[in-house]
Amino acid sequence: MTAPRPLSVAIIVGSTRDRRFGPTVAEWFAGEARRRPALGLDVVDLAESALPCVLAADDAGPSEVPHPVRKLGERLGRADAFVIVTPEYNRSFPASLKTAIDWFVDEWQAKPVGFVSYGGASGGLRAVEHLRQVFVELHAVTVRNTVSFHSCRDRFDDHGRPIDAVGCRAAADSLLDQLAWWAHALRNARAERPYAA
Repeated sequence: MTAPRPLSVAIIVGSTRDRRFGPTVAEWFAGEARRRPALGLDVVDLAESALPCVLAADDAGPSEVPHPVRKLGERLGRADAFVIVTPEYNRSFPASLKTAIDWFVDEWQAKPVGFVSYGGASGGLRAVEHLRQVFVELHAVTVRNTVSFHSCRDRFDDHGRPIDAVGCRAAADSLLDQLAWWAHALRNARAERPYAA
């Protein structure tokens, strides 16, 4: 019996703001995920994606889709699951993340999405609740458990590691357990028959 191929997980850094904290959070979470050999990771930093803010028309042909969009679409299409690393800006998630989500449809369908959020008093959880509504519309499945950092800059040491390493690792493991379960189930289901959107 052959071992199943690793699950491909795209970790998406949602903020593109100058001096953002997102890469610190994403790097820590990716390190936790790398402890699982059954996961293959692709860290997608939207600050490096150069996505246009103006979306193509619904009836645009492939030649009208900008190269950065096609390139990111290929990466998202290969993913079996996603983890969105998002801050909370004005009680929601950043425009850069909404733009990245809205450029794509099929790439999200019938795949699980987990959330790692950070921010001030709410820890980014209001952004996560808005994202859940968006991903439901795209026929994605959001996992229940999240990782959240309240007053995030006070929760990490100077080396980019959470001060509460044990608690944060437990939260990451819980999210990854649920994400992997759904990713396997949905990958198998998609292989058995196409998803009916």
